[in-house]
Amino acid sequence: MAGIKTFSFPVRIYFEDTDSGGVVYHSNYLKFMERARTEWLRSVGIDQHQLKYHAHIMFVVHRIDIQYKLPARFNDDLEVKSELLNIGSSKIEFRQMIYRDEEMLIDANVDIACIDSEKFKPVRIPSAVKQTMESLCM
Repeated sequence: MAGIKTFSFPVRIYFEDTDSGGVVYHSNYLKFMERARTEWLRSVGIDQHQLKYHAHIMFVVHRIDIQYKLPARFNDDLEVKSELLNIGSSKIEFRQMIYRDEEMLIDANVDIACIDSEKFKPVRIPSAVKQTMESLCM
């Protein structure tokens, strides 16, 4: 792919996101990254609801490699940056980073699989969806 376009999604940390020590509970970062990927798809006109119920496909997390660098705390304003790294026939690779100002808190590589929504088996990404995604990297 020619270049990488970064999508940014803001997140504010609420008390409910933190543990008893006042820091963000580790699994909540996964939620923030999921929201960012969903909003990225929505921003480019890809409707996951339509894909599931009309094209019978879903995008699911296949693998995450995550590095926790620094903690986020109550009331922090964060930014989740999502970079589309590669699109295969049935897999999408992202790099997602979570920042507080200029400090990187989280660095993750996320592989997303395209699956049949009824059989839960890998399938090809529909060509129109793939073309939309590829156009973002030019």
